[in-house]
Amino acid sequence: MKQEFASSSRSTVGLEWEIMLADPDTGDLVGRAPELLAALEEESAPERHTVTGELLTNTIEVTSGVGESVQQAIGDIAAAIAAVRERTDPAGVELLSAGSHPFAQWFDQQVTDKSRYHKLIERTQWWGRNMMIWGIHVHIGVEDRDKVMPIIGALSGYLPDLQALTSSSPFWAGDRTGYASNRALVFQQLPTAGLPWPLHTWADFERYLADMVKTGVMADASEVRWDIRPAPRWGTIEVRACDGLSTLSELASVASLVQVLVEHLSRRLDDGETLPTMPPWFHRENKWRAARYGLDARVIVDEHGTQRLVREQLSELLSDLSPVATDLGCAEQFAGARTILDSGASYERQLRVADASGGDLRAVVHHLIREFRSGPGAPVI
Repeated sequence: MKQEFASSSRSTVGLEWEIMLADPDTGDLVGRAPELLAALEEESAPERHTVTGELLTNTIEVTSGVGESVQQAIGDIAAAIAAVRERTDPAGVELLSAGSHPFAQWFDQQVTDKSRYHKLIERTQWWGRNMMIWGIHVHIGVEDRDKVMPIIGALSGYLPDLQALTSSSPFWAGDRTGYASNRALVFQQLPTAGLPWPLHTWADFERYLADMVKTGVMADASEVRWDIRPAPRWGTIEVRACDGLSTLSELASVASLVQVLVEHLSRRLDDGETLPTMPPWFHRENKWRAARYGLDARVIVDEHGTQRLVREQLSELLSDLSPVATDLGCAEQFAGARTILDSGASYERQLRVADASGGDLRAVVHHLIREFRSGPGAPVI
């Protein structure tokens, strides 16, 4: 099955951010996206950014245009959030983002009335109805499709770092799960979701698609839901492994880290290197460890089974790749990843709030609302 890969400028950036809608007093999710989106979609039509609906009516998604830099893509997202605020503030709706809502229940939520969402729920049943998860997607432009699968294979080795840094779903339906990212393990229950298969060439990917379409697993490449996937329509590699980030500054930091990693690996291919890979069973174990322990995970870093703490590996990685960040013009945003390491990822901040409030998960939601509006360390009002 031939699959074209769109022309795309190298290391350009596109961002998608899924955002919850909540009652400002109770913190409960509210299914008010349909009434807000009619105006928001029309208003965003002439802009670089877009505002759209998602699977559940309690969610909106904002996306950037094609950014020549992380700063430009983040500027698009900031403009989108400002436009959303113009509608949600008067409507009495608050915004927040994390991998999961601390206490909401799936049976209280409504599915958006679109055929593709109804089809998904019909097929996946209980697991589909439980997809109360929010994430970010980072697209990075790749100028040569022959680079795509090798980069995805090597980038898979950094998935636990990205997952740990962005973990923000320690609670699920009112329970403290013991996981930094419960979302990571829930999302992989969907068909075609989870870790990418170890495919080495574009022809391998085309054969995979042909098999999936022939057997009725999917209709086309858009239904590949891997943690890292090719996005042929856009000419990008799309990283989908990350939980919803709680602040705009963290989104910028993670976007820059992904951009720098892809560019770093692309340069190694340019130099004639064969990019490193690991056995898929190591990737699978790493995903579980990062989901369970977050930044405190000890993960496998090479094919020989060498293990390192994520915090140590990330700290070294940020130092080693800072020259690439400078080249790409995202050094300031890239440095923000170290701030997350030093001050704590969202899951750690949420757990601290829960502990300080005697386990009150409404306090955690209000903390997330404050952070989304004002950034990490936003004061209690």
